[in-house]
Amino acid sequence: MTDAIASPPDAFDFEVETLIIGAGACGLVAALSAHEAGQEVLVIEADAVPSGSTALSAGLIPAAGTQVQKAAGIDDSAALFASDIQAKAHNENDPALVDLLAGNAARVIDWLMAAHDLPFSVVTNFAYPGHSRRRMHGLPTRAGAELINALRAACEAQGIDIICERRAKTLYADGTLVRGVSVSRPDGGQEHIGCRKLILACNGFGGNRDMVAENMPDIAEGQWFGHDGNQGDAMRWGAELDAALIHMGAYQGHGNVAHPHGILITWATMSEGGVQVNRAGERFWNEAQGYSEAARAVLAQEGGEAFAIFDGRIAEIAGQFEDFKQAQSVGAVRQHDTIDALAQDLGLPADTLRETLANIPTEGPDAFGRKFQGKPLAPPFCGVRVTGALFHTQGGLRINDAAQVLRQDGSAITNLYAGGGAACGVSGAGDSGYLSGNGLLSAVVLGALAGKAPL
Repeated sequence: MTDAIASPPDAFDFEVETLIIGAGACGLVAALSAHEAGQEVLVIEADAVPSGSTALSAGLIPAAGTQVQKAAGIDDSAALFASDIQAKAHNENDPALVDLLAGNAARVIDWLMAAHDLPFSVVTNFAYPGHSRRRMHGLPTRAGAELINALRAACEAQGIDIICERRAKTLYADGTLVRGVSVSRPDGGQEHIGCRKLILACNGFGGNRDMVAENMPDIAEGQWFGHDGNQGDAMRWGAELDAALIHMGAYQGHGNVAHPHGILITWATMSEGGVQVNRAGERFWNEAQGYSEAARAVLAQEGGEAFAIFDGRIAEIAGQFEDFKQAQSVGAVRQHDTIDALAQDLGLPADTLRETLANIPTEGPDAFGRKFQGKPLAPPFCGVRVTGALFHTQGGLRINDAAQVLRQDGSAITNLYAGGGAACGVSGAGDSGYLSGNGLLSAVVLGALAGKAPL
């Protein structure tokens, strides 16, 4: 046995039927699902309050065929959603996992709305790259903090116990079963918690710089925009139990993070007709490819930075996101009536920036292969200094259709489950396979499946 895995103690301090490590979206959805299945549930969380990577996100969950989609007149299907996921990931995903997530997402959204009063609505006024339908579901502020607070409130309304400031250290295993965990308390002491079912909802390893450098060196120098608690615990425990780890080089980056403010700038600023330029005032890639691969593209520019350029019309669309409002309030978003004034404010060469924007075509593809919507940028002009960042990892533990963790030989570890960043997602093998919302898609669907799995 190791520090990661140990034989069970003679007695546990207390025992519970379903134990969940992590109170992000995955863990809290798993808790609601397990409670509905009649299980006694305990969630342990390392932070003082539940937040995690979910709170740092835009809180948008893609799903096809939901009731709110239908009410909005959007014709969508799980098959079309699965096709979009695979197309973005260059068919590198396990088709069964793609079908599992795409086929269950609508049910989870509808359930959270009907059973727990989460007021989801669909983002209908712009499209995310790679999605052939408008299927991003979010709460009113379009902020991950609102999503995590709503899920926590739903758990509290059901009487589900969430104990914070308890970080899991060691898994206790006996033969083919996981028997419990040891957790550290704020006072330095330890508690030993027994369980009949364990769900790993503790995300990935983006906060572990050594693991990032080993598995995804091309983003190792990027700003870490995720949660520092993502230290790869689930992967470490899984490896000691002979679990299969796959696509460990997959991750979600983002190339539109306001710098040095560290505030996410919604990709709507690009998808609605904006562009990115470097310090020379020149475009350098096809922004329509997506925000994940934008991280590497931006970091490759001089100084590892770029400038998002858009206009007032686009800023109004972006204004539905709380992060964008925050960026405006702290002065990260610069706005001027002329391109020259904006260029001077951002420290860009005005002549080059004017020429760059004048060369954006209204019809047909540009030199990078991007097709615009026929709406040229118009006054007022807006700009944000941005950099590239790592948001979260997408590789992890291989799971089956019940979210059980699988060994390298394909057999299941009977009572061990994983979801969210702890499990391998559907973003292929690198960064370009990330389709908007893949992280929360895996979190809520696998959380719901793991939660309802029988004891």
